[in-house]
Amino acid sequence: MSSIILFSLLFFICCPPCFSLPKGPSDPNSLYKSFLECLPTSSPQPDTTFSSVVYSSATNSSAYTKVLLEHIKNFRYNTTSIPKPAIIITPKKENHVQAAVICAKKLNIQIRIRSGGHDYEGVSYTSSEKTQFMIIDMFNLRAIDINVGTETAVVQAGAHLDELYYRIWEKSKVHGFPAGACPTLGIGGHISGGGYGTMIRKYGLTIDHVIDAKIVDVKGRVLDRKAMGEDLFWAIRGAGGSSFGVVLSFTVKLVPVPKVNTVFRVTKTAEAKAVDIVFKWQSVMSTIDKDLFIRVLLQPTQEKNKKTAQATFMALFLGDSTRLMGLMSKSFPELGLKKEDCFEVSWIQSNLFWSNFDYNKTKLDILLDRHTDVVKFLKRKSDYVQTPIPTQALTSIFNKLGELGKIGMVFNPYGGRMNEIPADATPFPHRAGNLFKVQYSLSWKESDAKVTENNMNQSRVMYEFMTNYVAKNPRSAFLNYRDLDIGVNKGDGFNSSKVYGGKYYQKEF
Repeated sequence: MSSIILFSLLFFICCPPCFSLPKGPSDPNSLYKSFLECLPTSSPQPDTTFSSVVYSSATNSSAYTKVLLEHIKNFRYNTTSIPKPAIIITPKKENHVQAAVICAKKLNIQIRIRSGGHDYEGVSYTSSEKTQFMIIDMFNLRAIDINVGTETAVVQAGAHLDELYYRIWEKSKVHGFPAGACPTLGIGGHISGGGYGTMIRKYGLTIDHVIDAKIVDVKGRVLDRKAMGEDLFWAIRGAGGSSFGVVLSFTVKLVPVPKVNTVFRVTKTAEAKAVDIVFKWQSVMSTIDKDLFIRVLLQPTQEKNKKTAQATFMALFLGDSTRLMGLMSKSFPELGLKKEDCFEVSWIQSNLFWSNFDYNKTKLDILLDRHTDVVKFLKRKSDYVQTPIPTQALTSIFNKLGELGKIGMVFNPYGGRMNEIPADATPFPHRAGNLFKVQYSLSWKESDAKVTENNMNQSRVMYEFMTNYVAKNPRSAFLNYRDLDIGVNKGDGFNSSKVYGGKYYQKEF
């Protein structure tokens, strides 16, 4: 089941349609006109509103540009040389999506689907092919229906995570949802690529709590779980939903959270034995209490004229600070956590903390703000670690980060519930056996080409430097940290299915 579906996915992503379709109009004006004429005739129900949700650079350039830029989170993909969509449609109804899919097929236009814009390589709104493409931008389809009685929520693909968190909080102070910490992540992409957050050790991945979905398939049909069948339902929970259709919504199961939770942020310098503490963190986090999640951020710094790195430990504990202190003194005393480092918060306040807001002073409705991002240019890569990195190697990593001077690393712990769910339960295979996931992180604000190239080079250098310390055969990667660099083999050109299959799915096709 899974190998057939994943082969289809890889073919779609890495080798855009090679079969012949009728040629559509090449002139932008003609294409726009043809698309608008097609939509009402392809809609399953009468509709006269299509003209208000379709944008083209050929006819309404200022409105088109505003919509295109509205949800671009990585400005590396907003240059004059980057191909732009011929058409953007921002559906407000399900039949808008249905008609758009049918007409794109009739007119031979490739489709990109964008729900939030947190697409590290811009695949949801750009194209590497010299062919016309369009964007179905889902941001208007953002309804959220919380049912505390059944402990479920129906969330449309264009909603952001913090919108979901806020709506849960409105209805219940003892329910939450195990998903990401970035406030403006779009539900559609986050869930269909796997999704994880600070409750990963307690509850597993976001996709482990999806119980139904609605999707528009290539024929323009709206299918729920029963209608699409279990194979397709399996695939859209971790293999990238846009490869199989357009996800309209997910039905998810909420999880219980305590009224009192605890967060902390503690930074250790190299001089304060940060290396030894990170080493101990590796050995305890996979088996420590599932209620505890401690992320490690390694960032370059300078200590006494020496370039090195520092380690910041950020945590969410599903419980009060007294129980946390007892746990830490027993299992991880090396961190030296003090009671005054700990802050007791509600679960919704913990999301403010992880979004870098002042949880005491910030009004909760900021979670409804879809434009709180501050990063403009970025590059991300990922790895998995299955064997503890020795202290000598960690020292080398600290020194390398200091030498490069810009790139940082984020260690996200696994273990707990992740060790209990079979690798083939979803298309997301990175479960038991992984101690933690690594994110290589670079962000900058300058549009200067030299700055960009230097930062891109740092990401490649650090990734290569880590080769001996991360998972092998295959060296794995996280689909939602999309990284097109991994599709290029040294001396072997572009071998898409083998490389992407191995790294993202641990399957070579």
